Amino acid sequence: MQLSQTTRELLEHHQQSHLVQYWEELSDTEQAGLLKQISEIDFDLITKLMDQRDTDHSADNAFSRAQRATSPEQLIRLPQSDDDQQLREQAAQLGEELLKSGKIGAILVAGGQGSRLGFDDPKGMFPIGPVTDRTLFKVLCEQLLARSRRAQRVIPYFIMTSEATHALTVNYFKQNDFFGLGENNVFFFQQASLPAIEVNSHKILLTAKHRIATSPDGHGGILSALHKQGMLKVMLERGIDHLYYHQVDNPTAIVCDPELIGLHASSCSQMTTKVVAKTSPEEKMGVLVTLDGQTQIIEYSDLPGEAARRKDEHGNDVFWAGNTAVHVFERSFLESLQGNLALPFHIAHKPITHLGKDGELIEADPARPNGNKFEQFIFDALPFAASALVVEGDRDREFNPVKNADGNDSPTTSRAALNRIAREWIEAVGGKVNECVNIEISPLYAIDLQEFAQKCPGNLIVNEDRCF
Repeated sequence: MQLSQTTRELLEHHQQSHLVQYWEELSDTEQAGLLKQISEIDFDLITKLMDQRDTDHSADNAFSRAQRATSPEQLIRLPQSDDDQQLREQAAQLGEELLKSGKIGAILVAGGQGSRLGFDDPKGMFPIGPVTDRTLFKVLCEQLLARSRRAQRVIPYFIMTSEATHALTVNYFKQNDFFGLGENNVFFFQQASLPAIEVNSHKILLTAKHRIATSPDGHGGILSALHKQGMLKVMLERGIDHLYYHQVDNPTAIVCDPELIGLHASSCSQMTTKVVAKTSPEEKMGVLVTLDGQTQIIEYSDLPGEAARRKDEHGNDVFWAGNTAVHVFERSFLESLQGNLALPFHIAHKPITHLGKDGELIEADPARPNGNKFEQFIFDALPFAASALVVEGDRDREFNPVKNADGNDSPTTSRAALNRIAREWIEAVGGKVNECVNIEISPLYAIDLQEFAQKCPGNLIVNEDRCF
């Protein structure tokens, strides 16, 4: 296959001719794949991002933003009084009504791989059930199915994948009969990828002679992906007004939580965010704040040292409200962001496996970041919302993600949380559980404590591993 003059001139103009330096060594299939990757690159955007990187003043901006920020003002904290509890109960009733009306959809962000866990497949396929090894996908889908059955209305699931996870994810759902949700109610859409750039130049990196190094464009890429792949149109046709958004790594997130949906709707919020109290100022979580009169998120990397420990005039931590990556959106708000809003790109310095000057493969060295990846974050839409609500959740119950191979936020701590929650439910209805056993409750058996209490005998004694 001959390389066209148009492609050569395009690469020369953007000083990326090295991308085809091995062209004559490639097979027809490899040449076609490389050409496809090149055709998908927005070179003008890459040039813009390089200029942004080279003139980056983010450290100064981050310091200024942290100094101006206060704890979130449009905030509903955990109940402290009977009135607070009544507000939550009324919100839950409203949320249930909206679910029964068919006006709610769910978005699952599932573009990540399990590489940090030593797992080669999509992270959603990682086994997490403490007794059955249910995968993250299965736990979350069973929640949504149970919620649909209670509402007696279908809740469509919109699942965002990436180039690396799309085919495997779709096949996994097919193999599992879409976990009972129905093929017509599960919609897969793929986020875009961007090339990785050498850290000290404008050079796009290669991972093979026929393959450009790329990475997903971040969860903020959902805005363009929803639009380009027709998902917003599907939502409109389905009569969906609100969307519950969550990520695949947290099996204890309360999927389509009626209480959160009700608080969102009753507050006329366009974008609502669930937060939990950070365990310490140094914990690596983005934080919700009020900044220049708007609800925003400051990433933990922009709160170095003493800034993260700042107190308000009452001696309380300013940066306590950790982002759980659980949101509720108005569909119309997502639509309003199309075309007239470009979320900012964030630059990450990462170790990237790449080809050296002589075509040799150089493995990524974790101690030496050699490349830049570019991501958009969905929370950067917050300042564009006319009303943005922050709701505090119960950390022990709702936030037990799988992010690290060991230590905090690992499979061990997440499985322990699922086990603990099940144990607490049994004990809450008068049962007893041996300390050494593992307990697992499928959402299809009971989606909450109230439903569990209706099904589980109060004199239950569990002396061996058990799944309900």
